[in-house]
Amino acid sequence: MAPRTVTRDDLAAVAGAALGGGRRLEAVQRLAGGTSKGVYRLTMDDATTAIVYLWEASENYWPARENDDDPADPFAAGVGLDLFEAAYARLDSLGLRVPEVYAIDRSRTRYPADHVVLEDFPGENLMDRLARDPVAAEPTMAQLAEGLAAMRAHRARAYGKVAVIDGGGASHRPTCEQAALDFALRCLAEAAGRDRRIADARDRLEERLRELAAAVRPRSEYAVVHGELGLDHVLVDRDGRPVLIDIEDLLYFDVEWEHVFLRIRLGRDYPRLAVDGLDEDRLALYMLTQRLSLTAGPLRLLDTDFPDRAFMAHIAEHNLTEALALLPR
Repeated sequence: MAPRTVTRDDLAAVAGAALGGGRRLEAVQRLAGGTSKGVYRLTMDDATTAIVYLWEASENYWPARENDDDPADPFAAGVGLDLFEAAYARLDSLGLRVPEVYAIDRSRTRYPADHVVLEDFPGENLMDRLARDPVAAEPTMAQLAEGLAAMRAHRARAYGKVAVIDGGGASHRPTCEQAALDFALRCLAEAAGRDRRIADARDRLEERLRELAAAVRPRSEYAVVHGELGLDHVLVDRDGRPVLIDIEDLLYFDVEWEHVFLRIRLGRDYPRLAVDGLDEDRLALYMLTQRLSLTAGPLRLLDTDFPDRAFMAHIAEHNLTEALALLPR
């Protein structure tokens, strides 16, 4: 579903309650990149800016799936204010920089959806800064590595969505690797239904996934992982500190999950954030799982009216090729 047009009048009461002080909302700009929530920049008449997240159905491009509303599935869609608040609290407790919250509103009196108004960082994100000037980005990358170390050092009693575990809940499967295998098989089925090349290799891919999962040794300690940590999800504040955003998928999970995603997204820049001591068996299982996820997800979005179709098609094609390349020769 394409998002409806959100106007200055729609958000005037939201901006006034959060930023007030005699200011008036001057402009509203929808920011690109969001697929499950609306992200808008609010500009007041004194040039003050802020960001608002809107969690409403019209802002969510993803087609519904059976397990979307299942909090006990760590890979169910990370959508909603409850997930945001729990993730925010955990990251803040670990000393990581997250945008300051100006207002949280579940009342739906000022706007007909849950929303949060946040500190704005209108400059470039860390991905763009690193591409433009690797030397200038180095201090921010070093601080990001320190933040990831703090997340890695934290230990949770169980794995799953931070909101669920911190609330006393539990995930369905007893281990991370079993949950990942279930997720991978779902992604494989979705991708096979949309692309003949995956369909032709489906049996071999399933066999390989089961082999990789069987090789993983038991573990009972879980760290904090962002879950989708590309450098485009790291902003930079005026002091050069990294600021984490899009945090709703925050998990207690194997740290290898985070580092597989970092390897995929950072490519040749991954050594800047690499760490020793990762489990190679888990890395292998999670690499194939994430390649299949990054194939199936974009293919699902291409079934909708998501606007940047060429970009999504490129992601799907690249990761499909990489997934097939992981099969034994």
